[in-house]
Amino acid sequence: MAEQLRDFAHAFLHALRNLTPIIVVVVAFQALLFREWPEGGMSIAIGLLIVAIGVALFLQGLELSIFPVGKRLANQFARRGSMPLLMAFGFAIGFSAVVAEPALIAVAEQAYEISEGRIDALTLRLIVAGSVGLVMAVGVLRVILGHPLHWYMIGGYATVVLVTFFAPEEIVGLAYDSGGVTTNIVTVPLIAALGIGLASSIRGRNPLLDGFGLVALAVMVPMISVQLYGILVYADPGDIANGAALVADSDTDAPSGPLVMILDLFGMLRDVLPIILVILFFQFGVLRRPLANPVKVGVGFALVIIGLYAFVVGLKLGLFPIGERMAEQLIGFDSWLWVYLFAFAIGFATTMAEPALIAVGQQAEEAAAGKIQGNVIRILVAVGVAIGITIGVHRIISGDSIHYYIIGGYSLVIALTALSPRYIVALAFDLGGVTTSEVTVPLVTALGIGLAGQIEGRNVLIDGFGLIAFASIFPIVTVMSYAILMERVAHWREKRP
Repeated sequence: MAEQLRDFAHAFLHALRNLTPIIVVVVAFQALLFREWPEGGMSIAIGLLIVAIGVALFLQGLELSIFPVGKRLANQFARRGSMPLLMAFGFAIGFSAVVAEPALIAVAEQAYEISEGRIDALTLRLIVAGSVGLVMAVGVLRVILGHPLHWYMIGGYATVVLVTFFAPEEIVGLAYDSGGVTTNIVTVPLIAALGIGLASSIRGRNPLLDGFGLVALAVMVPMISVQLYGILVYADPGDIANGAALVADSDTDAPSGPLVMILDLFGMLRDVLPIILVILFFQFGVLRRPLANPVKVGVGFALVIIGLYAFVVGLKLGLFPIGERMAEQLIGFDSWLWVYLFAFAIGFATTMAEPALIAVGQQAEEAAAGKIQGNVIRILVAVGVAIGITIGVHRIISGDSIHYYIIGGYSLVIALTALSPRYIVALAFDLGGVTTSEVTVPLVTALGIGLAGQIEGRNVLIDGFGLIAFASIFPIVTVMSYAILMERVAHWREKRP
C-alpha cells in the first residue's frame, strides 16, 4: 500500500507539473494585462486540481493494468511470429485505446453540443477508433514487411487534401482535430512500444526508421474517415432544429444529484470496457494463459475508470472555462496582438512540459545513436506548436476558410517529406501526433470555440474547431526543416577544404 501511495503522489506531482505552464501563462496574463482575478477563479482552481488527481489516478491505473498486460501480449505474439495474430492484436488495441481516449471524448461531446445533435458523439468516436484500429493493423504489416514510411505518408496526406476539397466546411476543422487527439494519454505509449518492439525483434529492421510511424498513421487516417462521415451527414441539409429539440428534450428529464454521478461512472466504465475486453479476450481466448497478478490488474482497471471520471469533471470545472474566459477577455482589447501572444505562449509552454513528447524524444535519441538530441527535438516541436496555434487563431480572427490553410499546410508537409533525410520522416510525423496532451487539447479547443463565439460573423462549428490540427501540422514542418538544414550544413562542411 505504501508503494502505491508513493506512486500516486509521484503521478499527482507529475500531473501538477504538466499543468504549471498553463497556470503560469494564465496568471501572468491576468496579473499583468487584465489586472483582475478571473471570474469563477476558485471553481477553476478546484477544477484544475481535480484534473491533476484524475490524470494521476488514470496513469497509475494504466501502469498497474493496461500497460503491463498489453506489452506482455505484444511480446508473446511477436515471439509466435504470427502475422494475422499481430495484425488482429494491433487493430483491437488501436480501436479499444482510442474509444477510451479522454481528449477524444471531450472533443466529441463538444461537437455534439455545438452541432445541436447532428454530429453524434458516439458515432464520431467509433469512426475514429475504427480508423485507428485499421491503421494499427496496416502499420504492423508495414513494420514486418519493411516498407518505407514516406510513401504511406505522401499517399495518405495527398488523399487527405483531396477529400478536404469535397468535405463540407462544418466538418473539416473537427476532422483534423479528431485526428490530432487520437494519440494521447492512452495510445502513445502502447503504440510506440508496439512499433519499436516489433522493429527491434525483427532482423534487418531499424528501430528509428521502422519502429516509429504508427503514431503518425493513427493521426492521419481519422482525418479522412471523419471528413467522409461529414460528407454523409451534411449531404442533406435536413432540419437541424430536430437535433436541437432532441438535446433539449433529453435535458428536460435528465436525472440530477448523486444519480448523475453514478450514471457518469457507468459511462466511464462503458468507455474503458472495450480495451479491458480486448486484453482479456487475447489473454484467455487466444494465448490461453492466466493473468499475472489479477488483483493488481483489477485495481488498476478500477483506478482507470475513477481517474477518467475525475478528469472529465475537472475539465468542465477548470480547463474549458479558462479557454473561453481568456478568449472573451482578450477580445475586449483593441489590439489582436495579445490574442496572438497568448496563443503562442500557451502552445510553447504546454508542449515543453508534455510527458509523451519527452518520452518519444528520449526514445528517438537512443534509437538514433547520436544523430538526434532529445532536448533540441522538444524545442523544435514546441516552437512548431506555438506557430501552429498562432496561425490557427489568425484564421479564426480573419474568418478565412480552413480548407486553404489545411491544404497549404499539408502540401508543404508532403514537399518536405520528399526532401527530408529518411531517418527523420517517421519521427517527425510521430512528433506531430504527440503534441496534443490531455491538458492541451481541452484548453486549445475551448480557446478556439471561445474566440469563434465572441467574434461577430463566426460560426462556432465551422471556425471553432481546427486549432489542434494546426498544432499537429507545424511541428512536422519545424522538425523536417531542421533535419534538411542540418544535412545541408553537414554536406557543406564535408566539401570544405
